[in-house]
Amino acid sequence: MAEEKLEAVKDVEEEKTAIVPASEKKPDDSKALAIEELEKKKAEYAEEVKNKIALIHKEAEEKRAVADARRGAEVLKAEKKAAKYRATELVPVLQRRLIDFFQA
Repeated sequence: MAEEKLEAVKDVEEEKTAIVPASEKKPDDSKALAIEELEKKKAEYAEEVKNKIALIHKEAEEKRAVADARRGAEVLKAEKKAAKYRATELVPVLQRRLIDFFQA
């Protein structure tokens, strides 16, 4: 999307400069100002696009951090449960029921 807009600005710039015949390409003030204005708009838009991309990367990084924290908490919870079962040598209820069922 951003590339399309940059290309559109570039196309407009090329169209406006292509309209001027080769004999009239001598830089006078109005043409130079128009080109300068187009370049300024192009630079402003490029900066705006860079800012949007940076914002997207920042949001994605924040989401990754939240997901990693959540995953870390789940791993910690599982490790605590495992340590508890190892320490008490008790089998979880569902597994105990299955063992009893198949042994009978």
